[in-house]
This record gives sequence, C-alpha cells and structure tokens, in this order.
Amino acid sequence: MKKTPFLVAALLLFAALPSTALPVDQFHYAYGQWEIEGDRLVQTDLLAGMARVDIPYLQEGTVVYDFNVRYEDGGTEDLHAGFGIHIFVDNPAPGKAWGNDKSYLLWLNYDADPEGISPGLSAQIYKSLSHHEMELVADYDLNRYAPLLADSNKDVAIPVLMEVNGYTGDVKIADPLRDGWVYRFTLGNKEPLSGKFVSLRTNSGSFSFGY
Repeated sequence: MKKTPFLVAALLLFAALPSTALPVDQFHYAYGQWEIEGDRLVQTDLLAGMARVDIPYLQEGTVVYDFNVRYEDGGTEDLHAGFGIHIFVDNPAPGKAWGNDKSYLLWLNYDADPEGISPGLSAQIYKSLSHHEMELVADYDLNRYAPLLADSNKDVAIPVLMEVNGYTGDVKIADPLRDGWVYRFTLGNKEPLSGKFVSLRTNSGSFSFGY
C-alpha cells in the first residue's frame, strides 16, 4: 500500500488552535498561501517551506489547545512534509523566518533523509531564541507509527487536545485513539512562559486546521 506523509501519528500531534472563537480578521499571514475554507484554515502552497500564520491567543499559566488537523496534499515528491505550532509567542516574525520570537515550536515531521533528526516519522521540540535562531530540545522517533501513514487515512480530521503548564513547562497530550491515555513531556523552560500569539506552520505540504 502506498504511503504518504500523512502526519497523524497516534502519539503526538504537535499543532493546536484555541477552542474559543477565533478573530479571523486579526490573523497575520506571515508566509505561505493561507485560506479560510468553510470552518477550516488551510495552507494550500505545496512547496512553501516555513509557511506560517500568527493567531492572537493570550497564554499564561496552564493553557489548553483544542483543535483538529487534516492532511490535504503534497509531500509525495520529496518524501518530506511537516507541521507544527509555536506557543508562547509575544512578537511574531514579520515574514518568512526560521525562528519566531522567544517561543517553543512543537513539530511533527516526515523526512526520508533529514539532517540532525530521526529519519522517517518523528517529532521535535525546538526552543526559538529569535526570528533567526532555534535550538533542538528533543527529538522523538515515531516510526513505530508509520503504518498510520496510509492513503486510507488521509481524509481523516484528527482531534487534538493539549495542555501546557507555562510555569513548569509540563505538557500533556491526549491520545486521539484511546480514551483516557495521556502522553507527557516537558519543554525544559527555566522561567515562566507567557505569550500573546500562537503560530501555526507547515512545510512542503498542505494541511488544514479546525476546531
């Protein structure tokens, strides 16, 4: 069965939208081709690297992110695609940028031949130090979930529920396939985190987000 980079590993889906009503007219489309299609936010440029949209969302203390994500298209030519979210952002980069203020990027990735991270299906935590610099905090090999990357799953919108404690950096993500299962990890921050924006980003593929 042909596999596509449909990035919906059952363990970690690192992107989120607030569950409250979103101020669509205040979105900042930094890079890529972002569109509102019905009740979904879609990044349609299949080739754009570092595509990003910044969404106003106050974050302090314990923050809950509740959304769903769906793979739309792309990534089959170079076997490389990914998506993720910057959390606790105060001053988003004005345009295309590798980093994004002082924030943390939670990233889910499929890359057949990457540099510096696990090949195949993987997840990363990056600490963004500026608009131009990020540090890799953790890398998780998720290839045991590679069988989920099948054409039969590509139209499924996967629910995501993530809770982040900005004081301690503790993160809990609910398993979308098993009720009551929660996966835990830490951001490793030394000081309390807060922010005014979350930033969704994609790389080399089209994904849509809803809630």
